[in-house]
Amino acid sequence: MKVEETKLAGCFIIHDTIYGDERGYFFESFNKQTFNQLTGLDIDFVQDNQSMSKYGVLRGLHFQKGTFAQSKLVRVMKGKVLDVAVDVRYNSPTFGEHVAVELTENNGVQLFVPRGFAHGFVVLSEEAVFFYKCDNYYNKQSEGGILYNDPALQIDWQINDSDVVLSEKDKTNTLLAEVKTDLFFG
Repeated sequence: MKVEETKLAGCFIIHDTIYGDERGYFFESFNKQTFNQLTGLDIDFVQDNQSMSKYGVLRGLHFQKGTFAQSKLVRVMKGKVLDVAVDVRYNSPTFGEHVAVELTENNGVQLFVPRGFAHGFVVLSEEAVFFYKCDNYYNKQSEGGILYNDPALQIDWQINDSDVVLSEKDKTNTLLAEVKTDLFFG
C-alpha cells in the first residue's frame, strides 16, 4: 500500500499493491494497522456501505454535520467512477477546494475522505459497484449536501450535464456559499 497526500490536508489517495498471475489477482484492500501507520491517523471504521449505479448517476455531494461527521475510505469493485471530495471545514485554508480521482475495478486506487468533507461520485462506465467504509454511523438529521454543479466548485465531472442522473434529494442540495457547518479544520 502506498499513500499519496492530496492538496487537501487529511485527504489521501491510497494505491493498493495488486498481486496478479494467471489465476487472477489478490490485494489487501484495508489493514487498520498499516493504514494508520502510513497516514498518521487513528481510524476505527464502524460501517460498510455498497451501492450499484448506472452510467451518469451522480451521488453527492454529501456530508454529515456535528458529532455525526464521517471519514470514508472509498473504492470501486466494478466499473469506473470519478470520485470527488470537497473541503467544507469552514476555517480551512482550502475551504471549497476539491480533489477528483478516477476509481476503477482495476486501478487499485482508493480515496480517503476525512471528516469535514463533502463527497460524491459519478458513474463513468455502464454501471459501477461502489464500496466505502465509514468511521461514524449515518444520521439523517445531520446530513448536508452541496449541488454538484455549483459554479463556485468548478468540478469537471467528465460527462455531459444532460447525462447526469440525480436523486430527488440531490436536486435540492444547496450552494457552497449557503452551507453552514460546525466542521473545523485542525
